[in-house]
This record gives sequence, C-alpha cells and structure tokens, in this order.
Amino acid sequence: MLQVLQAFDRVPFAEVPVDDVEAMEAKLEAALCVLGNRDGWLAPHARIAVLRRAAGLLDGRRDHFARQIAREGGKPLADAIVEVARAIDGLHCAADELRNFAGREIPMGLTAASGRRWAFTTREPIGVVFAISAFNHPLNLIVHQVAPAIAVGCPIIVKPASATPLSCRDFVALLHEAGLPEPWCQTFIPRGPALAEQLASDARISFLSFIGSASVGWRLHSKLAHGTRSALEHGGVAPAIVDRSADLGRIIEPLVKGGFYHAGQVCVSTQRIFVHDEIFDAFNERLIARVATLRTGDPTSLETEVGPLINPKEVDRVTDLIGEAVAVGAQRAIGGERLSATTMQPTVLIEPPADARVSRDEVFGPVVCVHRYARLDEAIAQANSLRVQFQACVFSDDIDVALHASERLDASAVMINDPTTFRTDWMPFAGRREAGYGVGGIPYTMRDMTQEKMVVLHRRA
Repeated sequence: MLQVLQAFDRVPFAEVPVDDVEAMEAKLEAALCVLGNRDGWLAPHARIAVLRRAAGLLDGRRDHFARQIAREGGKPLADAIVEVARAIDGLHCAADELRNFAGREIPMGLTAASGRRWAFTTREPIGVVFAISAFNHPLNLIVHQVAPAIAVGCPIIVKPASATPLSCRDFVALLHEAGLPEPWCQTFIPRGPALAEQLASDARISFLSFIGSASVGWRLHSKLAHGTRSALEHGGVAPAIVDRSADLGRIIEPLVKGGFYHAGQVCVSTQRIFVHDEIFDAFNERLIARVATLRTGDPTSLETEVGPLINPKEVDRVTDLIGEAVAVGAQRAIGGERLSATTMQPTVLIEPPADARVSRDEVFGPVVCVHRYARLDEAIAQANSLRVQFQACVFSDDIDVALHASERLDASAVMINDPTTFRTDWMPFAGRREAGYGVGGIPYTMRDMTQEKMVVLHRRA
C-alpha cells in the first residue's frame, strides 16, 4: 500500500494499493484490446456524453475534491476550489472541441496527373496513451491529460504523482461512473519510478504525456521506443517586466499572486521581476508590504493564502537557495525563514547576481527576485538569457512599451498587465527549449493524440 500524507502536517490520512509489473501488463493489455477492437470504439456522441456526465458528477462533488486537493497537495482551499471549477470546465472544453474536430480537404486537379480525384483527411486516435502527472494540480492536470484522450478515442493509462494519488483515483472512478468502460481509462500507481519508466519506454505505448521535472522528462524522452510520440511540460524561471508607466496601485496584487500562488509551486510562477529604475524603490516598498500580510498556514482553511511545500526536503532545498543568494550579494528584503516542517515565509530577494541559482534555476517555492533596469531592452535581454522560456509578462500603461516587449520576449506566451501564471484551459500552453516539448492545452493535446489519414478517391469519369 502507498501511504498518503497531508502535505501540511505530514499526518497519514489514506492508503492506496500499488501496482506491480503484473498489474502493469494487465492494464496495458486491456488498453490494447479495446484499441484493437475497432467495431467496439466509442462513437463521438458517446464520448461527448461521458465527458458531460463526468462534468456533472464532478460538479456535485466540488467540496470533496477541493478539500482533498488541499490535504494531499497543500494547495490553499480557496485555490483548490478554483481548480475543481477549472476541471469541470476542462471536461466541457474537450466535449465542445469535438464539434469542430475534423480533417481537411486536400486540393486535387492542380496537375493533369491529379485530375478526377477527391482527397480528404480524417483524424484517428494515435494509440495507447501513457500519462505521467505532477503533484501541484492533482485534479486539473489529470483532466488536461485524460479528457483529450477520451475525447479523441485513445485508451489512456494515467500515473499521478506518488504524493497526490487520491484526486486522480477518484476522478478516474468518476469517469467509470459516468459510463466510460474501465479499459479506456486506468490508473497506474507503482511504488517507485522504475515501472513507470518501463511502461513509458514500452513499444506498445504510442504517446507519452509527461508533466514534471525537466531532468526526468528529458530522460524519459530519450528512452522512448522508435515511433512513440510525446509531449513534455516542465518548468521555467518566468520573467515579469514592470515599466515606469505601470500603475503600482493595480499591479502589486497580480504580481504577488503570480509569485506566491501555491507557494510558488507552479511551472510558470513569476520568479524574476525586472523593474524600471524610476519606480524601483516605490515598487519594492509596496511589494514587501503586501508580502508581509500574506497568511501562511493550513491549506484547508479558507483564510490561508500560502500553503506548504509538498514535503520537508523541498523547504530544505529552497532555504538553501535563499541562503546561497544572500551569501553572494542578494538582499533578503522579507521572509526566507522556515515556519514548520513544510512551510516557510514568502520571500523577496532584491538584486541577486545573475549567476546565483535563484536567478537561473526554477525555484519552485515562495520566492521572487526583483532586479533593476534602466533600459527596456536590457530587461528583455536578461529575461531572454535562460534556456527555459515559458510564459512571460509585462506591466505597462504605455502600449508601445507593452508591444515592444511582447514582440521581443522569448516566450511561448506574453501576458500584458496579467501575471505569468495566467491560463485558460483552451489556450496553447508550452515551454520552449528545455522547458518543454509540444503544446499543451486541451484542444492542442487532442491534436497531438491523433494522427491524420488521407483518403484519395479516383473517379472513373
């Protein structure tokens, strides 16, 4: 059995059966069996109905899932409630997308040799999907991997993070309750990473969906069987640029949310803030004052704004990063102290050196770094200096500055007057270079999990 601990106080509160190699093989064979029986594939209307019913069931169990997210993952309850709402919308999003999910016509008759022909494509499921998910959104990330597979007709085996298996387990059970036959979506909960790696590299897997650390993701990517496609979502060191025209009364709150949402344990958490020299001191004064008021504590309380890190080792790691930054010249303006085994004070570091790890590596903790700049292009160059580009943002009331920055920032998405953490579940979501591979977002994942087949009809007359 796998023991599940509350993230906040490390108290055991559930046990989950673990899968061995025989269970893994049985689940893979079951998935291959339903995939191989083409006459038994679920029709699009049946898949839509499952997704709609699942959304309705989840809507009726919002409180259960929100509290479970807070307990197993440590996300503050107010944010966990939002996660459940997004998961419900994600199921509807996948169902809605099927209304426009289709192939295309390929022009014929453009040469004499292609005359009297009509060609079109259809989209078919790519095959068995294996999804490996992360702890920080234990329900909504599962929805982002599972709902597209169900929508396009791929059998999927999904492995949640070992720290947060309950939301995944309950969600998959909810899908079965909604009418999805079990082989089309199965959980896989091994005791350690070895079996997950074995399944990911199995030639019978057609698509790997991975959300997690870059070191693990790229290693798995290198071990995939020839022909297996993949999508990897890692993390970044997200930059925010604050122009001198920005309204300080309006931007502090979104930047604080961007930096300290889920204690910074978000792949697009705002980590580096570049502030124009003319407003640098005023910005820091307001930022520090707001951070000082953040309520850190038990995530099951609606009053909590910053919850725990996922385990005590993560607090050790983040406090080490802060200590190293201060030792090489950063000013610790506020925070940085450990409050309990799993919680720490939200931290603001002023001008850590560019070669400090907090300036170049993903912290994945409640830390933001503030840097001064005099020229906009200097800030853009610093923001672009790493190989983990993901989402970025710029705060400015000057449209020329905002557009100049958005054109030149090396990022998959640039938010103007929103934090780097802004996301809707139907928009593209992708890391560049070392930060990821492929494009996430429910409609885009549906495309990744299908392949086009062309049909060419030759008229005789």
